[in-house]
Amino acid sequence: MMVSKGAEDINIRMPEDARDTGNYVPTFNAYLTAIVRDSKGKIIEVRRQKSHSPTANFIGLFLPTSFFSTNNTSFTITNATGGTCSYSPALSNTAYDIPYPSSDVNYQVYIVMIQVGSGQQSNPFSAYSLAAPIANGSGGGQLVYQSVVPPSQIMLNGNTAYFYITQTFNNLSGSTITITEAGIFLNLTLAIYNTTGKTSCGNILVWYDVFSPSISVPNGGSVTIYYTFTINP
Repeated sequence: MMVSKGAEDINIRMPEDARDTGNYVPTFNAYLTAIVRDSKGKIIEVRRQKSHSPTANFIGLFLPTSFFSTNNTSFTITNATGGTCSYSPALSNTAYDIPYPSSDVNYQVYIVMIQVGSGQQSNPFSAYSLAAPIANGSGGGQLVYQSVVPPSQIMLNGNTAYFYITQTFNNLSGSTITITEAGIFLNLTLAIYNTTGKTSCGNILVWYDVFSPSISVPNGGSVTIYYTFTINP
């Protein structure tokens, strides 16, 4: 069991090893934190590890437009149900691109959830779903998924810029639930500029991690998971 003051102010403190390298080269880091509470709300474990696993979906969405135009190719996005979506951005008002998030329901890109599971995968890069997702509910083997809290802003701490995504899961199943994996899902819609043309890619897994050792959430307890992404120039 690990308990630390870091659990008390997770929202405002940065990981201690996210610091300037001294070379003035921007560094990107991702951290996964899990805070487990018992049925009375007492913290019984704090798990913190470095996150290493952007998926192929995530990396493909960061390819520059020049990659697609130079190679005359497209990238296949695979959603959580195994369906596919062809992504090939271009500097054209007739091309499908990712719209900036807005209040228009037809043109949104937003964080759906952090999902947890009881399996694991040896090759996170090719993962498009969790190995064994834990269902949302209060039945046997299930967890009650609270609403995901997306980043409201990019925060600054000295020379470090960071944001975090968090979600809480309550265990009302009647027995202990074991968590071994977690991932971030986005709902992705591609749209044609200044038209009603759009295509939905569905929910896509963009980040995936395995907990080792596993996390045990007692009956009546909860676990809150934080994904923190930092850039330290």
